[in-house]
Amino acid sequence: MKFFFSFVIAVFLFIQKETQACTRVVYKGPNGTIITARSMDWKDDIAANLWVFPRGIARNGEVGTLSLQWTSKYGSVVSSAWDIATVDGLNEEGLVANVLWLVESSYPKFDPKGTKQGITISAWAQYVLDNFATVAEAVTALKDEPFVVVSDYIPGTQKFTTLHLSISDAAGDNAIFEYIDGKLVIHHDPSYTVMTNSPIFEEQLALNNYWKGIPGTVMLPGTNRAADRFVRASYYIGAIPQTDDTRTAVASVFSVIRNCSVPFGISSEAEPNISSTRWRSVADQKNKVYYFETVLTPNTFWVDLTKFDLQNGAKTMRLDLKQYATFNGLSNSNFKEAEPFKFLGI
Repeated sequence: MKFFFSFVIAVFLFIQKETQACTRVVYKGPNGTIITARSMDWKDDIAANLWVFPRGIARNGEVGTLSLQWTSKYGSVVSSAWDIATVDGLNEEGLVANVLWLVESSYPKFDPKGTKQGITISAWAQYVLDNFATVAEAVTALKDEPFVVVSDYIPGTQKFTTLHLSISDAAGDNAIFEYIDGKLVIHHDPSYTVMTNSPIFEEQLALNNYWKGIPGTVMLPGTNRAADRFVRASYYIGAIPQTDDTRTAVASVFSVIRNCSVPFGISSEAEPNISSTRWRSVADQKNKVYYFETVLTPNTFWVDLTKFDLQNGAKTMRLDLKQYATFNGLSNSNFKEAEPFKFLGI
């Protein structure tokens, strides 16, 4: 009874505080088959494009004189938002990074005249893709908070950007990074294969433990809310076929992330936690293939990262998805040379 009461309270708080919605799930099949999928749910169009970045790109944290400086060690394919932020991607070592909304986030205070370097939140995921091959490497490097993640308002809105970051690697390891009350909290375990939005990840695990006592073949929560999506994703990712056949595995993972999506056109002023799914990605970390589909085009297409020139000095390439551009199948040849976008800073 005590646990059930805690569960009800957690759900109530989650309903009151949740905002824009997304889901992320990791599939682990035999013979090194690791696949990470995510949905991007947002009330309005976020003008996504796909980018391929080679090694050797010099970047900075875009927060002024104390901006973190780095040069990309690994090439990557990423999804951008408004061409000002990396929100999702896969690097050439099989590391995947996804940022999802977390309204409970509270970041450390950044002093532009202090001593600690900073990085804009719009480049947080890209920094991880540029610098790390495995989850363990990233956790080791970031656990002591070597820089400050600096957030700001989404341009043209009164919405302050509050995100958490999930990463998975080609060996099936997982980690979740959240800033709660100004402190970095890292959840690192291969079993952490599902993440949604609110509540904080620790409470998501508690909610899921409750539902584990109810067989998924008997009942699963079916609403669009984050807690329900977490439970459905957790159940279905374990229920689909465990196979190393790439076609079957990718199709199965797509079916899970679609099940956790919000129908297009649904939104609610009274319940901002309900937002339409805009696009979905599925990253095959074994074969380094990045699959993508948007709700306003009829086809799923994919990008084979191994077939791009990712050497130092190679060109940055972009796939423009604006104006309902439609692609089908392997789409490497549709990418065009472009200057890397600039991350939104302060």
